[in-house]
Amino acid sequence: MPRSVLAEMRPTLVGDSYFVDTNVFLYRFDERDPVKRRIADECIGALWSAGTGRISWQVIFEFYANAVTKAKLSTSIAREAVGGLLLWNPVPPSDGLLHRAWHWCDSAQLNFWDAMIVAAAEQSGARYLLTEDLQAGRKFGSVTVLNPFAQPL
Repeated sequence: MPRSVLAEMRPTLVGDSYFVDTNVFLYRFDERDPVKRRIADECIGALWSAGTGRISWQVIFEFYANAVTKAKLSTSIAREAVGGLLLWNPVPPSDGLLHRAWHWCDSAQLNFWDAMIVAAAEQSGARYLLTEDLQAGRKFGSVTVLNPFAQPL
């Protein structure tokens, strides 16, 4: 059974911040995978309570697009969820963010959209990036990838 990174997060919830990728938010609405849904709920709830969660506008845009197309949420439910995401004070796009993303494209061979997520995580001051799209444990500058849905080793 997949483990939650919540136990790993608890000691640092107050001092460290966590950038949350789109897929974690989408799993909160995925009725096909109750385990991932529970893990996403736990992680997001803990980060919200501690005030240590970070996102970017890209996460909001991707969430809405995927929520209504892939997850088949109604537009009203997806828009309500976006309203909640706005409370996370998303990192806005900027020329600095774009240039940093290009750095990660070139130096780490990331695709552009993953590089934008990494750059936004850095810009937000997050120590950790919660995603299943990148290799758990991989470091990008000061940001370390954690996969909240990973199987225990």
